[in-house]
This record gives sequence, C-alpha cells and structure tokens, in this order.
Amino acid sequence: MTLTDGYLRASTTGISDNGSANLEVGSIVTCRERQWVVLPTENPDIVRLRPLSGNENQICGIYRPLALEAIAPAKFPLPQVEAIQDHTAIQLLMDAARLSLRSGAEPFRCLGRLSVRPRPYQLVPLLMALRLSTVRLLIADDVGIGKTIEAGLIARELLDRNEVKRLAVLCPPQLCDQWQRELREKFQIDAVVVRSGTVSKLERGLPSGDRHIFEHYRHIIVSLDYAKSERRRASFLTHCPDFVIVDEAHTCTHTNSEGAAIQQRHQLVQQIAAKPNQHLVLLTATPHSGIETSFLSLLGLLKPEFTQINLDSLTEQARLHLANHFVQRRRADVKLWLGNETPFPVREALELPYRLTKEYRSLFEDVYNLARGLVKTADDNLSYAQRRGRYWSALALIRCVMSSPAAAIATLTRQVTKAGGTKDLASDLDEELLGAYIYDPTEQEQAVDASPAVVVEQGQPSYDDTQRRRLRAFVQEAAKLQGEKDNKLQRAIATVESLLNEGFNPILWCRYIATANYVAAALKQKLEKKSSHIRVLAITGEQSEDERESYLADLQSSLQRVMVSTDCLSEGVNLQEHFSAVIHYDLPWNPNRLEQREGRVDRYGQTVPVVKSYLLYGQDNPVDGAVLDVLIRKAVQIHKTYLFITVGTT
Repeated sequence: MTLTDGYLRASTTGISDNGSANLEVGSIVTCRERQWVVLPTENPDIVRLRPLSGNENQICGIYRPLALEAIAPAKFPLPQVEAIQDHTAIQLLMDAARLSLRSGAEPFRCLGRLSVRPRPYQLVPLLMALRLSTVRLLIADDVGIGKTIEAGLIARELLDRNEVKRLAVLCPPQLCDQWQRELREKFQIDAVVVRSGTVSKLERGLPSGDRHIFEHYRHIIVSLDYAKSERRRASFLTHCPDFVIVDEAHTCTHTNSEGAAIQQRHQLVQQIAAKPNQHLVLLTATPHSGIETSFLSLLGLLKPEFTQINLDSLTEQARLHLANHFVQRRRADVKLWLGNETPFPVREALELPYRLTKEYRSLFEDVYNLARGLVKTADDNLSYAQRRGRYWSALALIRCVMSSPAAAIATLTRQVTKAGGTKDLASDLDEELLGAYIYDPTEQEQAVDASPAVVVEQGQPSYDDTQRRRLRAFVQEAAKLQGEKDNKLQRAIATVESLLNEGFNPILWCRYIATANYVAAALKQKLEKKSSHIRVLAITGEQSEDERESYLADLQSSLQRVMVSTDCLSEGVNLQEHFSAVIHYDLPWNPNRLEQREGRVDRYGQTVPVVKSYLLYGQDNPVDGAVLDVLIRKAVQIHKTYLFITVGTT
C-alpha cells in the first residue's frame, strides 16, 4: 500500500494505466465498482478475480483483449479523525475483519457469514456432522433449544466448504416462511418457498427451456405434502439438492397402521435417504410418540440397520454407533454448557381444576351414556365398518361436549338422518381422517381443528330413532349452557384476568375452531370493555396463513394481549417474544402435543424468567382424569427411552 492523494492505494506493481499489462497475483484491484484479488491464471489473456469479501463460487474471469472492463489499483480512503472510536469499537472491527476472512484458518468457515451468535451447545451437531463423510443426523433437542440454528450452522458450513452445492428444507407449509426468514437473516442463505400458493410466480421466473422449479432454484424450501404428491415426487427426487433438512420429521415416520399421507411422506424421505451420498438432517423435538416401530422407522432413515435395533437391550457398541448420528438434549443438559449459561425461562406447571355445573354435568352424563351404549350394544347384524363408525362417532360425541357447548352445537347441528334404513355411510371408512378429528396426532403435517361433525355422521346410519332424538335434544341442552353455566369458561376467564394483572400475556390452546371462537368472544366481552390496552384474538385453521400472520402482527402491537388458538399454531411457530403463559383449555390426547404447545413460548429468547403453564381439567370428569393419567404415564416412558439412548452422546 502507498499513500497518495489522501488515499491508501494498493500496490501498482505490474499494472499499467490502461490495465493492459500483466497483473501481479495477490494484488487488489478495482473493477465493476468492486474490489477484487487477482488470482493465478494459465492464460495471459484472462484475468481471474475473486471478490475481496467473496468466496470461490464468485470467482470470475475478464477477457482482456476485448478491453470491455477497466482494471485499476484499488484505493481506500484514509481514516478520519472524527471517526475514531474507543477500544471496544476497534476490537469489534478487528473481530469482524477476522471472521470475514472466508478462506482463513478458522475451524469453522461459516462464522464469517452468521448474523447470530451460536450458543456453545449448538455447535455440537455441527461437530458431529463434520466427522461424517456423508451427513446423516437426527437432531431431537428439546423444544426451544434451537434446532433451526443447529441445522443452519451445518448447512452454512458445508456450503462454505464447497462440500454441498444446494440446499432443500422440507417442512410443514405453515413453517415455510419462517424458515425462509431464518435462513436469510441469520445465515445469508436466500431460498425460495415452493408450495401451492407460490408455484405460479416461481414458474414465471424460469428461463426459457425445459427446466423445473426444483432444478432451477439453488436453495428451496418445500412443503412436505407438496413434494410428496404423486405428481411432483419424481421431479423432486430427480432434482433433489445434495443437502436436505427435514423439519418436524416425526410426520415422516412409518407403521403399518398409519394412513396414506403419512406413508407417502415416509416414502419420499426414504427415497431421498436411499441416495448413498445424500446429506440428510432430520429435526424434531418429539421423535418418539410412544410407538417404538415409528421411532425406529425414523432412525432407519439415517441408516437402514437402525430399524432392527432393540432399544430395550442396546449393547454399548450399538449405542455408540447410534450416538454418532443421533443427538438429543434436554434443557437441563445445556443450561450450563462448558461454563456458558443459557438463560432459559423456568416453566411453572400448574393444574387448574373446575367442577361442572349441575346442568353441564347432566348433559355430559347423557352424552357419555349414549356413547357407551353405541359401542357396547352394537347389533350383531351391523357390518364391521358400521361398528367402527359407531366407535368413532361415540368418541366424537364425548370430545366435542367436553370441549365446549359451542363445539357440541357445531358438531350436532348437522342434519340427523331421520329415516332408519340400512344406508352404509361407513362402507368407505377412512380411519386416518376420523382419527385426525378426534385425537391429536402430531404425525399430520397440518392439525385438523374443525368440529368432528363428519365423524358423528359415520355412526348415524345405524342409529335408531331414539338415539337420533337424543342427539337433537343435546343441541338444545348445549345452547342453554353457554356463558354463566359453563364453569370451564368462567375458570379460564378468571385465570386470564389474573395473569394479565401479573404482567403475563397468555395463549389459550383449544382443540376445535368452534371452541376457540367461543372462548375468544367471551374474553373479548369481559376484557376489552375493561381496558382499551387489552387485545383478544382467535387464530384457527379457518384462516389462511397470510391472515394468521396479520392477526399475530395485530396482537403483537398491543400492550397486553390474549391469543386463543387451535393447534394450527402449535408446531414450529416462535411466539416467545410476545407471549409468556399457556392455558390448555382442552387437554390434548397426546403428550407430544402438550410439549409442542408449551414450546411455543417456553424457549430460548423468552423475555420473562418464569413461564406459567396451566392444565384446565374437570375434577368430576372421568375422561379428563384418564387423559391426565395417560399423559403423565406415557411422557415418563418416552423420557426413559430417550435417556437410555442419549446418555453420553454429547
């Protein structure tokens, strides 16, 4: 460098005024309004240049005989006295310059391209990935620990090392935009979202010729169900990027009892994993639903032989082999890691019991008795499909009445078949669909939160006239229970008021859309009249993804906020910056769903030190009691399985 005209000028050795002479390798030049480093070249007519702040992928060549590009020594202005800062600012500048050396001697090349500071424990999956010739990892860290950051670190590092060329993220559709933001803002990876609503626009951006979206765009984020369809699967597999991240990977498990959609997702990921050099990272906080075969099918995507292991009697050698590909940490494991403390909030789990009013108790017992009768007194003349229809119908009746009077009304007001007849509506019984209305399956890509009216209809062809009359009577009884005679609602309102007074912003999780709207309307009437600073909104599956984002933005701008939501938001969506308490208005019939709900607010980045979580249940409701027992028992068993596999993995 030489000092001239108030500038630091790069060495001009080998560069003439018109830029036509040989350029010295390593000199810094200006071309196209950008600074470059001159690289060696075998052809004297071509100048090879790499951007000063770029990488090997951005190297270009200038053909000098055409004289189309002017190349001049780079000039850098002298520092100004008024711009001098303190020691801290200088240290930051030095650190930034050091980390931005793209091909330096640092162990991780990705550090110069990050806009986030990884926690020390988040580097563990990256270290594990770099030890594998072909990356095959299942990251099953607890909800809120930062699996997205861990996967992003691996992707950024492999891209910067030039070990992979392209990236694909397969995830549920409601998480596509969030993944796009995270990759762009934290890892400088620009990816396009490929799903039904974006395909037309992306196709218009394709160059002329026979090219496909999956081939043209370098980095893509694709809805799992979009990619798995028969029309698109072959194309995706043909043009599949060499590095694939599968988020919410528990939706891609396999058992003989699961439905077509889940099987197709499993087949898609299985076919991706079948490529010997395919890099694959699976992410899920809930890999084990309590069904061991499903968990083993997930492990089998990493290595086929993992499907045959016996989790109850793993040898030390087998456990260590599995530990090379599987990492799972609970929050307590990483809170203090290598002397670095991560400020996770404390979860205060509380039970919120209530008693049914006399009128509600009467309705519940009538519905419960009818449901038991439908299952126990089924006529031997009924077909298997009709008996199964009655079974699902009985569960739907119990679940909707337990949820709220509004859910009962929405479910039962469908026209009840008046004529007896022998019409078999259940002849083509889709038990996967019916189960999605009743249970809380976490294997579905999208939660089903509509009232289970279609399930009740499955049993109706075999109902007698008395049973149909009783269904119609239930609608009238439920209509009288809304409001003051609904102790569940009143208990929830009182708890929300208490939380708001303590400075918490709560989320109430409901099973059905009708219940969420019913609870939100009651809270609005009670709270928004009391204070103009309180905002109450319901977010459900009846809204589009864009509408949900708009509603969330509306809520987040309020001083105090209450969100009533169905499980359409319970997976993957980060809500910790704006909400700090959870009320399970409807108990989920799946322990994994319970954890997913709470994980939306109880995660790293939560601003309050304590997050409150309430389980609202009926003390005199035998179904709620059974669900609580099963939830606790099943969660304990799942935790024991994890503990046995993962001790020592990190």
